[in-house]
Amino acid sequence: MLDPISVIFVTIFSAIMSTAVLGSLLPTAIPGVRRWFNASVMAMVALALFLLQNVGPRWLTILVSNLLLAMAMLVILQGCRQFVGMQPVRRAEYAGWGALLAAMAYWTYVVPDINTRIALVSAFYTYAYVVVAVTVFMARPLSRPHYAYWFVSIGACLGAVGHVGRGLAYGVGWVRQTELLQSTPVNIAFLALGVLALPWLSIGMVLLAHDRLAHRLERLANLDELTGILARRAFLAQADAAARTASRSGRPLVFAIIDIDHFKSVNDTHGHATGDRVLAHFAGVVASNLRAGDAFGRLGGEEFAVLCPDTSMRDAVKLLNRLRARVAQAESALPGRKLKVTFSAGVDQYRRGEELSSLMARADAALYTAKAMGRDRVVTVAADEDPVSAERSPRLAE
Repeated sequence: MLDPISVIFVTIFSAIMSTAVLGSLLPTAIPGVRRWFNASVMAMVALALFLLQNVGPRWLTILVSNLLLAMAMLVILQGCRQFVGMQPVRRAEYAGWGALLAAMAYWTYVVPDINTRIALVSAFYTYAYVVVAVTVFMARPLSRPHYAYWFVSIGACLGAVGHVGRGLAYGVGWVRQTELLQSTPVNIAFLALGVLALPWLSIGMVLLAHDRLAHRLERLANLDELTGILARRAFLAQADAAARTASRSGRPLVFAIIDIDHFKSVNDTHGHATGDRVLAHFAGVVASNLRAGDAFGRLGGEEFAVLCPDTSMRDAVKLLNRLRARVAQAESALPGRKLKVTFSAGVDQYRRGEELSSLMARADAALYTAKAMGRDRVVTVAADEDPVSAERSPRLAE
């Protein structure tokens, strides 16, 4: 038969498993995980103290256990705030916890009243659950699945509903009892709903942490580690999708391959560490001066690419020449000196129905011509030329 002790044992067992998983995630340094881990440990200790109510001292099994569990709930809330990038600590909440401590002591020793204690604790939990639900729900990312966020929000709402009902039932005297672990159907139902919300939240916190970890792995796979822009595979996948869209809609699409001028000499003269700083500086300047719809990626080494959807050749050339001027003006600051950086670019427009590789071949041919013409310039291919003739006669884009 289900009784309060069984409910608490199940909750402790669930908390142990959640704590173990959260502990395995501590090395990832995901914001909030350490607080969630600490809260799970506190909750396990508090629940274990609850089980000693018939054999242990009241200050330990009533005051310490209840206040430790309330602090665990508060730390869970702080972890949720930290996870979504908010300031985790609110002093007023610690003041509320202190007031709960004083009230628990008063209605335990001065005027013993378990119903009032239950109502007060439920009010504290209701606040914490509501804030957790709102905080996590409002932080749902636009570009990622929302399952973990919904899971936590629903669990917190259920916990809040359970504690509202429990607080009202005991606060107004609808239910009377003499001890917390009394085996009545109403007490078991409220205790199960209130206590089991914690394991639900623990599972939700694990889901949130794994979602953040998956997001990090996706970023590592899609972004170039050195420059922070799209890596080759991710950029080409985006370019291929843009080419298919342009083929269906007939709207213009321009592709440019960019190469930093004389980059090998930078590495040879100043070292590869300096070369890495130049690459990161260059990528930062270009990325900050592109338009919202443009894509920018690193193809490898000092070679980059820009994709300009819904853009005419003339406008794309103007954009690239502006970028060239910005890069030249934004000298790369090195220890004790400044290094001027320039680039060459080959540009061409997508031709309906062709493969992306054909467009890249023409842009690459134009880039080599730009280098042959002295570098620090933008070269484009004439509209009536195919990839073969483009290699012979690209024209300088002024």
